[in-house]
Amino acid sequence: MNHIKNYAYNHTPLQFDFKQTIKRFFVEEIPLYSFTQTGNFLILKIKKTDMSTSKLISVLAKSTGLQERDIGYAGLKDKSATTIQYISLPKQYEKELNKNLTTERVEILERTYNKAPVKIGHLKGNKFSIVLHHINENDAKFFNTTAKMMQSKGIPNYYGYQRFGEDSRSYLQGKEIAHSGKRLKGSREKLLVSAYQSHLFNKWLGQRVKLSTIIDSNSVEDAAKKLKYPKELVKVLAKQPQLFKLFLGDVIMPYPYGKTNFVKDMQQSSQAFLQKKISPTGLLCGANALRAKSDARHLEEPYDDTELSSLKGDRRFAWIWPKEVETSYDKEAKKLTVEFYLPKGSYATTFLEEIGKFSLKDER
Repeated sequence: MNHIKNYAYNHTPLQFDFKQTIKRFFVEEIPLYSFTQTGNFLILKIKKTDMSTSKLISVLAKSTGLQERDIGYAGLKDKSATTIQYISLPKQYEKELNKNLTTERVEILERTYNKAPVKIGHLKGNKFSIVLHHINENDAKFFNTTAKMMQSKGIPNYYGYQRFGEDSRSYLQGKEIAHSGKRLKGSREKLLVSAYQSHLFNKWLGQRVKLSTIIDSNSVEDAAKKLKYPKELVKVLAKQPQLFKLFLGDVIMPYPYGKTNFVKDMQQSSQAFLQKKISPTGLLCGANALRAKSDARHLEEPYDDTELSSLKGDRRFAWIWPKEVETSYDKEAKKLTVEFYLPKGSYATTFLEEIGKFSLKDER
């Protein structure tokens, strides 16, 4: 799945060693808003190692006697990482928690209270700190300038390989389940169908990145030939200063959140896009999903499965901007530590792959 990814930038690939482990991969949730300090919900800022979020929820349920569904969280965090995330539970269970939570792998860093529980998606984004090994000094310097350049120009918001299971093919099962027309049973079936949704999004995004890079790196004549597009259209697209080209009818959204709209004037939208005020979105097909219009719809249609109706549809940003990018290099150990912030739902591995130009899945 990943070996056919289309990268947006054309620098030479870099060499480094990536492994997702508790000593090399750190992630911290940034909440959407600050908590009210009072209220019926206990908010825990929890640091966990070598434990998935679902395992954490079941550990907390066991130690408090709560049902798992009564424990709120904002996002799922990986097992092979050191992660800091926010969890909510009804305040009256705090005593039970104090008495029975004994695992070494869970540390409560802070407690506060809030009027509402933490809900899925209630986060701004995540801060990452990742240690890469076996990287030489020149590559480390190049990594830093490239990452900083992507901070200003942005990157395609692909779903990471983690989304597609161990063999990267879970989306095929998802497609079967989606086409069976049955109601989804349990979280596993939901996960498989959403992997299929994500697969279609990635394919669409790859195709849009590819045509954008063709326009960017060829003359209008050559690009028109390669894409079999009218020369007039390519001329207009080539005028857009940003890398990812917008088409009429693209669904755009204020960045990092806001209400959807359509591209009606390509020049005007591309100026707003260049200033990071808006970003185009791609389709996550499903019930009630908003579809693109006109030219953009024509490009989206091959990746829209109208038989997928068992999940709600949505739009996802196609292009994002990493922030707070910092790197530090240890010359003796040939280790590079990379820190950055990404908006929610974006994958750290996607950013690293765009810099390194190779699939990190094979590295694990």
